[in-house]
Amino acid sequence: MTLTTPWGAELDADAPLPEYPRPQLVRDGWLNLNGRWRYAITPFEASDPLDVADPTSVPGEWDGEIVVPFSPETPLSGVGRHLGEAETLWYRRTLEFEPGEGRVLLHFGAVDQSCRVSVNGVEVGGHTGGYLPFTLDVTEAMRGRAEHELVVTVRDVSDTSWLSRGKQSSKRGGIWYTPQSGIWQTVWIERVPHAAVDRLVLTPHLDSGEIAVTVESSHARENATVEVLDGGAVVATATIPVNAATRIRLPQPVRAWSPEDPHLYDVTVTLGEDRVGSYFGMRSFGVAKDEHGHPRLTLNGAPYLHVGLLDQGYWPDGGYTAPSDAALEYDVALAKRLGYTMLRKHIKVEPLRWYHHCDRLGMLVWQDAVNGGGAYSPAVVTAPVIASPRLPDRWYRVFSRADARGRAHFEEELVDMVEHLRSVPSLAMWVPFNEAWGQFDAARIAELVRTLDPTRTIDHASGWHDQGAGDLRSLHIYFTKVRAPRRPDGRVLALTEYGGYSLPVEGHEWGSRVFGYRRYDTADKLEAAFRELHERQIEPAITRGLAAVVYTQLSDVEDEVNGLVTYDRRVVKLPEDAVRAVNDRLRAAAGEGN
Repeated sequence: MTLTTPWGAELDADAPLPEYPRPQLVRDGWLNLNGRWRYAITPFEASDPLDVADPTSVPGEWDGEIVVPFSPETPLSGVGRHLGEAETLWYRRTLEFEPGEGRVLLHFGAVDQSCRVSVNGVEVGGHTGGYLPFTLDVTEAMRGRAEHELVVTVRDVSDTSWLSRGKQSSKRGGIWYTPQSGIWQTVWIERVPHAAVDRLVLTPHLDSGEIAVTVESSHARENATVEVLDGGAVVATATIPVNAATRIRLPQPVRAWSPEDPHLYDVTVTLGEDRVGSYFGMRSFGVAKDEHGHPRLTLNGAPYLHVGLLDQGYWPDGGYTAPSDAALEYDVALAKRLGYTMLRKHIKVEPLRWYHHCDRLGMLVWQDAVNGGGAYSPAVVTAPVIASPRLPDRWYRVFSRADARGRAHFEEELVDMVEHLRSVPSLAMWVPFNEAWGQFDAARIAELVRTLDPTRTIDHASGWHDQGAGDLRSLHIYFTKVRAPRRPDGRVLALTEYGGYSLPVEGHEWGSRVFGYRRYDTADKLEAAFRELHERQIEPAITRGLAAVVYTQLSDVEDEVNGLVTYDRRVVKLPEDAVRAVNDRLRAAAGEGN
């Protein structure tokens, strides 16, 4: 059965996802390249997983059209074909774009897994890693022409190497999903002055009422002018050097960002002829003991219970790619209506517009890194769901991390992810590893992340094989009762996955197989079990020190029918007011008001 979301049913294949893709660095003079491209799939044999076909040697024939940015495996791409590890996926399109003065930058939101790019028959660069954006300077390749040919070659070896692949599996089923490949986020091009703002880093310092601004530019030598606006009115201005963090004091009282009041300040930066817009939120994250001596996560200096949902970010018609910006917004808004204050973005990095919706609607984000490594051992990654051992993760072979190049590549991607999302106001927690999937040296990795970003908290090993590091003692409990540990170790106690109660909804299942940890056949039975779980187990644990909870999960995904909404986002399984009331009780148990 093919499921279609309401937004997928209305897709404009000539102009999908037309919104500006980078909300914290906005400028004029850009062109969205989403839409219909030509594609071909050809054989490609290579022993190294990083090898990719030469984009200047185009095939003699093309297979048809593909709708970018949807992977060829998805219905919305118009292809419906899996890319094998010994194949190349080719993309081609022509475009009209006057280079003009300055430089021309070609941006890819994400391409899974490795790619090479040519413009007008000239190779301009490439990228490995399926979850992060990259930018290519195509000025010289475009010079002197108004019409251009763009070719992209892609290779995706999925889970047959150590490359990061997330929950994609060549043997999909249960908690493992259909592989995706190729371009799956927006492709776009823009014209910038020679000296331009390459990146903005915005770090709030709530205690002192200052925002630290770094205007990064590889070509500029002059100062930048920064204006901070609140409600459209300029409230602070400063002239600052490029490539150096400079604090700008805000007028008092500073309005703090929170899920209850997601207030954002706007920013404009002028650097020579370049002018960009951005925003930030004033908030702080940390750990402190409450009046009973329990370690708690803090928001803006006060204890704050994180009540969250596991959020996979998959769509039945678009795979990794939401069918529209409104669909991205829907998931965040639904979680908000249900009374949740946090989404744990699970084993995926979303387009920046998803984080923008969390910022403006008021939704805390826990960000998982994307796992890689070799084939996982069930004894290491699955058996601990019943008992939670603490194997030392320096045993690289046991943890499927024997390849030194794979470990190094994961660290590089982790650093890039932190830098990519550093300025997102709603992002509260980094999660480097989950359930031992490709885990290694988690304590050292936690310190690496701490050094990179001391402003956020860290869950270094979510679920099991805890190495005693990070800010959380992180538990996944599906089959036993939830209890606070008898021997607290000074870290925050967090239930980072639980529940997984499932209910298939007729006409809204993705396939014939059904997966869930506890199954119910009516919405009434599911609601009663959901309420009982929280009243009898979660609330008492919160009063004894439990400081964060992550229910599994926001939406159904393929075989998994344990979402609060169906995979096609057409049926919310429980009454919204009933779920909201349960979450209000959790906050009350933590001593927080509604």
